Amino acid sequence: MNKWIGAAAVCINNQREVFMVLQGKKEEIKTWSVPSGGIEEGETLEECCIRELNEETGYIGKLNGKYPIKTKNRIEKGISVEVKYYRVKIVGGSMHIQDPGGLIYDIRWINLLELRDLNLTFPEDRKFLEGLLE
Repeated sequence: MNKWIGAAAVCINNQREVFMVLQGKKEEIKTWSVPSGGIEEGETLEECCIRELNEETGYIGKLNGKYPIKTKNRIEKGISVEVKYYRVKIVGGSMHIQDPGGLIYDIRWINLLELRDLNLTFPEDRKFLEGLLE
């Protein structure tokens, strides 16, 4: 079985909002998630997390803690998927879409009430994210 490994950046600001991206392939319904993506050759998961945040949003981040705050494992279309979620603090850059893959359509800070109604890429993340915002 093939394995896909990636990392996700969980950024929460002082207003208790989580930073999210609206994503999807051109022909798909667009859904929201925290910035994330697959690890590249020679890269650590931590480096992947920070790179993906910057690639998708223009922000520069720094890990806020050494270890992931969540690990998700699942099987998707016959591929084993493992994603490590890291808490990240934004330390620079500016908020703008700069997605080389053309899969990001919007980026913004989402509060708890908005999060409850969003169409999420990974619906199983809702309770996890709500818990971080409460």
